[in-house]
Amino acid sequence: MTVIYVDADACPVKEEALRVAERHGFAIAYVSNAWMRLPEGANVQRVVVAEGPDAADDWIAERIGAGDIAVTADIPLASRCLKAGAQVVGPTGKPFTDANIGTALAMRDLSRHLRETGESRGFNASFTRQDRSRFLEALELAAQRAKKGG
Repeated sequence: MTVIYVDADACPVKEEALRVAERHGFAIAYVSNAWMRLPEGANVQRVVVAEGPDAADDWIAERIGAGDIAVTADIPLASRCLKAGAQVVGPTGKPFTDANIGTALAMRDLSRHLRETGESRGFNASFTRQDRSRFLEALELAAQRAKKGG
C-alpha cells in the first residue's frame, strides 16, 4: 500500500494531504518531533520521534520506498526520499525530482552561506491560498502516478 509520509512539523497542508490519502485509499504517516493536534482517520499513523535535529527526517528516510510519497519542505530529506525511489512534493506544490534536487540543494547551501556572512537576512514568503491549491494539484498527480506504479 502506498504511504504518504508527512514531515508534520510546521507543515501547513496536513488536512489536504489526508484528503488525498483518503480519496486514494493510501495510508498516511504524520511524523513530528513533538505531540501536536493532527487530523484523524482510519489509515492515519501518528509518529512522535525522539528529540534531535534530524530525528523525524531519519524516521521517514528509513521507511519510505518506491511507490510512496513524501510531503516536506526539507530539501535534504527530499533528496533522501528521491534516492529511495519515492515521489516528493513540497507544501507549496513544488515537486522535487531527480532533475531539480541538485539545484535545490545548491540554492539551499548558497542561501545558508549568505545568511552566515550577513549578505542576506533570509526571507520566507507567506503561505498563500494559491500555494495550497498548487499543493493539492501536485499531490493528486503524485497519487495518480503512485497508483499506476510510476
